[in-house]
Amino acid sequence: MPAPASLADLIAHGPYQAYSYSYPHKQAYRRLDTPRPLAPLWAAEDRRALFAYLHIPFCTMRCGFCNLFAMARPDEDLVQRYVDALVRQMRVMDGVLGGRRFARLALGGGTPTYLSPAQLETLFTAAERHLGIALQATPSGIEASPETVTDERLAVCKAMGVDRVSLGIQSFAADEMRALARPQQNPVVVQAIERIRRAGFPVLNLDLIYGIEGQTRSSLLASIDSALAFAPEELYLYPLYVRGQTGLGKLALRRDSAPADSRLDLYAAARDHLRAAGYTQVSMRMFRAPHAPGDSGPAYCCQDDGMVGLGAGARSYTRGLHYSGAYAVERSATRDIVQAYVEQDEAGFAQAAHGFELDAQEQRRRYAIQSLLTRPGLSHAAWRQRFGSDCLDDLPQLRELQPLGLAQDANGLLALTDRGLAYADTIGPWLVSARVRALMAEHGPAC
Repeated sequence: MPAPASLADLIAHGPYQAYSYSYPHKQAYRRLDTPRPLAPLWAAEDRRALFAYLHIPFCTMRCGFCNLFAMARPDEDLVQRYVDALVRQMRVMDGVLGGRRFARLALGGGTPTYLSPAQLETLFTAAERHLGIALQATPSGIEASPETVTDERLAVCKAMGVDRVSLGIQSFAADEMRALARPQQNPVVVQAIERIRRAGFPVLNLDLIYGIEGQTRSSLLASIDSALAFAPEELYLYPLYVRGQTGLGKLALRRDSAPADSRLDLYAAARDHLRAAGYTQVSMRMFRAPHAPGDSGPAYCCQDDGMVGLGAGARSYTRGLHYSGAYAVERSATRDIVQAYVEQDEAGFAQAAHGFELDAQEQRRRYAIQSLLTRPGLSHAAWRQRFGSDCLDDLPQLRELQPLGLAQDANGLLALTDRGLAYADTIGPWLVSARVRALMAEHGPAC
């Protein structure tokens, strides 16, 4: 991730630099000089609206594009030991957190629905018993892949209060799925969606990918129309990144030349198509249907409220420290981390040993990235309330956005324009600090 002289320089390299879904990326995390006990760390935090995230790092297959911390087809014994370790970690966090309230719960991965119905029920029950999460009153979601969607798993999720299921489809075109190194049959996808609909979950999210080799405007729009036939409450459009250490990345190294990059053209066509269908764009990736239900759960703001991550790859966020286990992509390294996690004792779960300390400037950068890349945008008033200053004074580089047509500053909001949203994966990396940039470069290939 080279540091450009200006935003204009970075834009000249193209709109797809890196996905800024969290700041800083785990590639910037390092082993802490001294492990930090979690009890005093969380005692200093506002714990009235926390987010609980349970990480399940298992899948039925490893997709060619995937650079997540996950492993395919693990031993059954390892999976059960992992579930047991998650419950053990929840018990520890019960004592660590003290008085608290959880406003959100999510199971991500990997593929959480890789677990058996009994294992899923064990985790939900433990979240209620040990974390104190009111399952029926707390918005919660789970990620799934089509081949793991069964009536039995869905029944457990529905009974435990899950109201959002996110299904990774990627494409309805068989040749495009082969290009992603993910065998998938449309009948399996359709059956999975129909099962989710019959189970009565309020929110169905479908994930699609654009920029697949051989994909055209018409084939992408056909996949979108196939998705829209099921009226999903949310739809995410992800640009394909061919990263090192993934299956597609290794394949790309053996090629003489890279195919032409058509992602921006595909994105614009897909965005306009979804808007014409009545969907509202929330971010570069997220689109929400007009029939999507409103949020009736406890108030939660990712800018102000903490995240309690549980599992081998989960991150936890306090204001001054982000912490997690180590990060890996290759199977052998991932397995070593998972193995260390399942062997972790209570004392180990009660401290943070690996993470990133956010000073005042890094906290400002995180706030700017998290706010700016989604609508409605970065609020001047909210910034002043949080930091006691103005965002344009604290981060003067933000002033570069408007002259390039990437943002508008009106009605108290610095908000990305349509052009700005299209370049969100450029603007995010541009806001990364020199310190984080250097740490990520030491770690290895860009995320």
